[in-house]
Amino acid sequence: MEEIDIKDNLFEHFSFSVDPGQDPLRIDKFLMNRVENASRNKIQIAAKNNCILVNGNPVKPNYKVKPGNEIKIMFSYPPYENLLEPEKIDFEIIYEDDHLIVVNKPPSLVVHPGHGNYSGTLLNGLLYHLGEMPENSSGRPGLVHRIDKDTSGLLVVAKSELAMRELSQQFFLKETERKYILLVWGEPNDDVGRIDNFLARDKKNRMIMSVTDEEESAKRAITNYKVIEKFNYVSLIECQLETGRTHQIRAHMKHLGHTIFNDARYGGDKILKGTIFNKYKQFVDNCFKILPRQALHAKTLGFIHPLTREKMRFNSDLPFDMISCIEKWRNYSKII
Repeated sequence: MEEIDIKDNLFEHFSFSVDPGQDPLRIDKFLMNRVENASRNKIQIAAKNNCILVNGNPVKPNYKVKPGNEIKIMFSYPPYENLLEPEKIDFEIIYEDDHLIVVNKPPSLVVHPGHGNYSGTLLNGLLYHLGEMPENSSGRPGLVHRIDKDTSGLLVVAKSELAMRELSQQFFLKETERKYILLVWGEPNDDVGRIDNFLARDKKNRMIMSVTDEEESAKRAITNYKVIEKFNYVSLIECQLETGRTHQIRAHMKHLGHTIFNDARYGGDKILKGTIFNKYKQFVDNCFKILPRQALHAKTLGFIHPLTREKMRFNSDLPFDMISCIEKWRNYSKII
């Protein structure tokens, strides 16, 4: 490959390290499973424009990735998340002082800009509300943790450098309290359990996480769960996190055999438990329409205030879409 210099006016948008066990695979196919909302055609165009680099050198779409390759996607403009603009966006503020703000994120609101979501995010709204916020290690103002777009619930955001440093440390040391309420397919055998294993990007689909024995490239993940209520074909569950890995609850529930209801990315948007009758299928389809996202809500958030050292604990009510879906299953379970 011919070497090129990365000019000052090129900006890194994505960076990937190829796993040691990766089989040879065309780079356009490889990146399709790693860059969200990117089509193969867009990736091929980027490669033809010398925007995809392997170990610092441009490659074509048919280049086959090898273990240990360092892949970067570069463009002449900075990532959109670095061009944050204040926007007036509605979100519920649970608590606010000079150092932090706790918000109750509605479903479908993206936390921060990224590929495919360049505006209209919670961060855009926070900038409008606050003006300035300290940046985390990834350059994202105020964020010390995050929840997925289609997950609703509580999020704490730092307003000062002190809060950013102290809260980030608490999340890193697993000193925070985080409880989630979720609706899953099926009824777990044990009403109380603890899932303790390692999670890594799935080798076939890099958009999801999966349990693995390869500890070198994985991170330990611990979830405690208890069953709140059973509805024959689905169950209402509370999960308390000891760690906070990407998609932790979603991946752990799938591994347990009880995928979160209507979690499309993990296969929960299909009928996984129940009968074959058309009336049942229609009932489930109606539930999907009532709750058009994964049934996952960040209900409880606890931490130590970075300045006062006071123990703070917040709770949020389930959003209307989850309440409606749960009630529908509760009523259905009484007549079957």
